[in-house]
Amino acid sequence: MLVSGERRPAVRTLNGWAISVLNDAGAIKECGDHGWMQDRGDPHARERAFEVAHQDPPAGVSPEAAAVAVAEVLDSIGDTCPECPPEDLV
Repeated sequence: MLVSGERRPAVRTLNGWAISVLNDAGAIKECGDHGWMQDRGDPHARERAFEVAHQDPPAGVSPEAAAVAVAEVLDSIGDTCPECPPEDLV
């Protein structure tokens, strides 16, 4: 039996942490059909995510690096699901 005194963090990468922060802030959402993350385009939610990055970055990460990680994730996410048909064709 493996016994460890330390708990493993729930999110192990800075990218995963940034996705979690953006999701919790409501800046991104998951496509209910396919699971792709989508940018909601909410400037207030984005602002909240950047505030979290600056005020509560993960252990060992500077506030600036945390904010850059949030910005990079936002830049990599589109506002539509690539697997959903375009709305004008439905």
